[in-house]
Amino acid sequence: GAQAGRGFELQQPQDKVWVAAGETLNLACTMSRGGPPGAVRWLKGLGSGNKTVYEQKGSFPRVTRVVSESDTDFSIHIRDVRPEDAGTYYCVKFNKSLLGGDEVFQHGRGTVVSLHETALVPSMVAVAVVLCFLLLLSFFIALCMYRRKRRGEVESQCLARPAATGSFLPIPLRCCAGTSGTPRFDFSCDSIHHLCALLQQSSKEDNDIHYADLQPLPVAPQHSRSPSAACSEYASIRVAAQ
Repeated sequence: GAQAGRGFELQQPQDKVWVAAGETLNLACTMSRGGPPGAVRWLKGLGSGNKTVYEQKGSFPRVTRVVSESDTDFSIHIRDVRPEDAGTYYCVKFNKSLLGGDEVFQHGRGTVVSLHETALVPSMVAVAVVLCFLLLLSFFIALCMYRRKRRGEVESQCLARPAATGSFLPIPLRCCAGTSGTPRFDFSCDSIHHLCALLQQSSKEDNDIHYADLQPLPVAPQHSRSPSAACSEYASIRVAAQ
């Protein structure tokens, strides 16, 4: 055996392997030719507590050779990995002893197999978080654009209204009620705009207007005034005595 094993080399390159439950575990092991006669096995653990994971003889439903019938490549696949599959795996070359038993001739340095949660769950959570963030961002942007649009419409109306007010021309005003020195005029519609137009026109004509007030009129009885003479508002304008 010592003569036959001279120059024999066994390589187990993987130090650590992470795998998710339900996936397939790949364990690599290669060896040179010229070894002593004896079996090659995959063991989980060394010593008296080891468990045979795969050997050339026997039935191992979840384990298959990567290269079938090869005498140098003893890499294996373990399908449907379970939590109890975690541990340290060794590729072992045995030598038949003179007494008919097998003894360890050479083994690899061991591959530590660890299980982690399936990689799909974190990735799905990350995708869901990103989608929620994008959705909230889109909603916020749409809300800001809507509010900006509404603000622009309001500002446009506010800017357009004085321009329209400035374009009013003086109109004939119908006297509603009043006393001497304080005439009162009826504004049938848009009273504020008419009053502003009157003030602007009076300013242009250098009239001395001291006070202008716009107030609601008291409700008048229906029988005393015709519908055409009904006033909803009045303006009192005080003019300096001539």
